[in-house]
Amino acid sequence: MSTQDSRQESLPQSARTTGSATVTVFASPTSWIESDALAQCHQVAALDGMIHVAAMPDLHPGKGAPIGAAMASSVLYPFLVGSDIGCGIAVFPIKLKHAVPEKLAARFPDLDQALDPVRDADDPAWAVVDDEIPAGHLEGLGTVGRGNHFVELARIDSILDPAHATRLGLTAGGLVLIVHSGSRGLGEQILRAHTEVHGAGSAPDPAAYLALHDDAVRWGSLNRRLMAARVAYALGAEPTEPLVDQCHNLVEVRDGVYLHRKGAAPGDGRDVLIAGTRGTRSYLVAGHAGPDANHSVAHGAGRKMSRADALRRGRAKHTVEELRRTPVGSLVVCGDRQLLFEEAPTAYKRIEQVIADLVDHDLATPIVSTVPLVTYKTPTLGPNSPRDRRDQRRNRGRS
Repeated sequence: MSTQDSRQESLPQSARTTGSATVTVFASPTSWIESDALAQCHQVAALDGMIHVAAMPDLHPGKGAPIGAAMASSVLYPFLVGSDIGCGIAVFPIKLKHAVPEKLAARFPDLDQALDPVRDADDPAWAVVDDEIPAGHLEGLGTVGRGNHFVELARIDSILDPAHATRLGLTAGGLVLIVHSGSRGLGEQILRAHTEVHGAGSAPDPAAYLALHDDAVRWGSLNRRLMAARVAYALGAEPTEPLVDQCHNLVEVRDGVYLHRKGAAPGDGRDVLIAGTRGTRSYLVAGHAGPDANHSVAHGAGRKMSRADALRRGRAKHTVEELRRTPVGSLVVCGDRQLLFEEAPTAYKRIEQVIADLVDHDLATPIVSTVPLVTYKTPTLGPNSPRDRRDQRRNRGRS
């Protein structure tokens, strides 16, 4: 028996820590859950005031706290949410006459370039801003960021719950924009201000932290709308209101308890897009998770490789050109070669297993699946651009 198999079979699905908090893992015995991620769940469960940790099937290790977990406590811990406060996924319907990936990929705007109120005063995307910008934060506004963030043009593939899909106006073959991003530098500033004084400790003034936190959550939602509008106009379509916009990095005060979600989406009767990878399907689900799951569901496929491992293994197996055309025939717009390897589909768990675990534990019901046509990560500026030359120098001799 391999080490991986042994580790999987020994994983407890529910366990009690030495304190009073419980840990429940909502995954089947055959699902891949790293022992380091489970250990982080138990470390969190030992914190003062912790009540219950619910680990989703996309669970994997994070910086100091697990990703893919919902953690209920009588004490507010900012580090359990992390720096990307307000990170989430929104889904926007979009109408295009001809969805040819090769043509559309070239028309995506530069989402590394922030919108400037002066320089870009005439940009029609500003129309989605119907109030003041939260915290007055303009840095990075209208940009996607790095890591696993993306903007994707996808096609509705399978209708899995016809009645629910009809209520949402979704039909097979229809197109949607999926936007995954957060609060960019604003959330990082908020966490840094806390950790510089209190480290990984609790928030001494929860109300003050939550006021800043709520600004970051609103900023993240506005940013997703701005990016969707920028892309819609660039592709020759009109912007639309989101069908779904749920945050998976936040603190929610529920029944007098602080519910920290880190890579876990609200599953209390809301619809949620659970992202696969740029080379696999994603699933829109109806969440109906109860208190055992801290009213939460998974937020994505979940990493099965660290970025370093994905980079090392990917360079041994794939070329850059191979990674820009996925197994499902979609295109990846990404000018950062290292990021292409780090975010390769093989670096993630099987999304079908994650969805199956949610269904088996009665946490969610799939509504539709989507298949990517174009996934935008960073601009591709051509072989002689400064960014591409920089990436070639960085990767020379290693790919």
